[in-house]
This record gives sequence, structure tokens and C-alpha cells, in this order.
Amino acid sequence: MIKAYAAKSKGAKLELFEYDPGELGEHQVEIDVESCGICHSDLSMLDNEWGMTRYPFVPGHEVIGVISAKGEKVTSLAIGDRVGLGWQSGYCNTCTPCQSGDHNLCARAQGTIVRRHGGFADKVRAQDNAVVSLPDGVNPDSAGPMFCGGITVFNPLVQFDVKPTSKVGVIGIGGLGHMALQFLNAWGCEVTAFSSSASKTKEAMDMGAHNVINSTNEHELQSAAGQFDFILSTVNVTLDWEAYISTLSPKGRLHFVGATLEPLNIGVFSLMGGQKSVSSSPVGSPETIKKMLEFAALHRIEPVTEYFSFDQVNQAIERLREGKAHYRIVLKR
Repeated sequence: MIKAYAAKSKGAKLELFEYDPGELGEHQVEIDVESCGICHSDLSMLDNEWGMTRYPFVPGHEVIGVISAKGEKVTSLAIGDRVGLGWQSGYCNTCTPCQSGDHNLCARAQGTIVRRHGGFADKVRAQDNAVVSLPDGVNPDSAGPMFCGGITVFNPLVQFDVKPTSKVGVIGIGGLGHMALQFLNAWGCEVTAFSSSASKTKEAMDMGAHNVINSTNEHELQSAAGQFDFILSTVNVTLDWEAYISTLSPKGRLHFVGATLEPLNIGVFSLMGGQKSVSSSPVGSPETIKKMLEFAALHRIEPVTEYFSFDQVNQAIERLREGKAHYRIVLKR
């Protein structure tokens, strides 16, 4: 039996819960969970904002732990390996994206907390090729958020061939944005943080921003017209997107990794004249996660993290819900 924390209904407090996972699949591994990050996506699923939650619901998709059992056909991982598991826990392995290495784009990818139980538990299971070993130099205590928030902001750098000479803006200095600043600075870019909070200016600079623009100041936005090759939006709220598009240089790209629920109000003419683009991306493939972890180890990048014990899970969730997390929260044994 696996012991976990589960919500029995929409938005409910998490309670102790046990379930029988059945026989371990031949391509599966079982992970003894050491820690698990709490992501805003866990809240969205807990509250059924996306209409696909099944209860009882066990959150947790930023898992760090040690492999304690493996299926008979698992050859790439060994008992005792310290690994991480993110948003996706399995793939079809037969579609074109999977065959091309883009497993994260598999239409039949299995979400770690979608129609299955996640990592707020003593154990969790996943397909072997969805699990990534932790390299030396990555702090296992804070590594959990790298497997969702970290890869979400790192993946676009690879997918869109962001250059070390690029001028890049980051909208929102929170759970995603603070990691984006670190990655982009180490990548070699000139980094500008867009923030509505003046109190975050020094911290944004400390984390890698070369410049900070007050996003509530219309004059500051106007003065940045035509500057950026790439803008990464990490927020989940609606903003004046036309104002940000005006700050893009010709062929610039406004890229969304924050799950903004409202439709984007963007005119075609504001894109057409400068051949500008709007795009979005999910988490990265296991191979890109490996690259991210190696890059993070080399440049000593890690999330700014607060820790709670697993039995404090409801307090931790409320802290995140109230917007008080600084910047990521990890449940730790």
C-alpha cells in the first residue's frame, strides 16, 4: 500500500489516504519520495480549474526520491538511484513526437497528477523514461521545482534557439520568473525583468537581471520600444499584451509559459509589421530536463525555496494560495 495525502473533493483539505498501486509494470519504477515541490498547477488541479481532476486527488509532480523497485525491462536506472519526476510520468513511445525525442509533446502523455496519484506520498510510480537521474552538483533538497517550473522556463531557450547575444525580457518575478532570470543570465543574455513590484528590484538584479522595468509605468514600457528579441511571460493573469509586443524588435517573439486563462487580445497588425511572433510551450522532454540539470549544476542554479514537512501540507498549500511563497515551496521528509 502507498500512503499519501489526498483531497476528497474540490478545494478540500488534504487528508491521509492509502491506495494499492497494483503490480509494478515492466517498464515502471517505484520511487521512495524524499521531497516534493508544490506548484501552482497542483492548486489548479486541487480546485479543478481545468475540469479534469478526479477525486480522491493526490497532488505532487515535482518529486525527488530514490528508486526502490523497478520493472523487469528497466535497464537505464538502478535501485538506489536518486531521481526526479515532473509533470509527465509516461508516454506512448510510438508517436512521431516520441520517436523524435519530443516526448513532452506526446498527445497520449500521462500526467503525474492527471487521472493518477502524485508525489504527496511515501512512494510514487512512473515509466522509466519519464524519470531523470540527478547529477552531482544539483542540490536534491531544492531540485524538485526544477522538474516543473525550472524546465518550463528552460525549455524555450532550447526550442527557439535563444542566442547568448539575445536581449530577453521576463514578465513576472515569481515561482517561474526567478528561475528564468538565473538561466538567462548564465545563458549569456542581456536580461530585463518586468515587474509590478518595486520591492523586487534588488532581488531581481541579484538573481540575474541586468535591468528592471516597472510594468505599471506606461512611460517605462514605451521607452523600451523595439528592444527585445524574446520576451518570456511567466504570469497567469491578463496584461496589456500589445504594450509588450511593442517592446519586441523585428522578428521578436512573445512566448507564454504562464497559463493565462483569458484569450489573448492581440491585433495581427502589431505582429505583421515587424514579423513578430506569439507562441507557447509546455514542460520539456526528459532529454531537455537532463540538459537543464547539467546546466544548473555547472552554473550553480537552484530555486529559492521554503521548506515544510509533509504533515504540514495544508499549511504549505495555503501559503501558496495566498501568494506568500518565496519563491517555491518544497515538502521534505
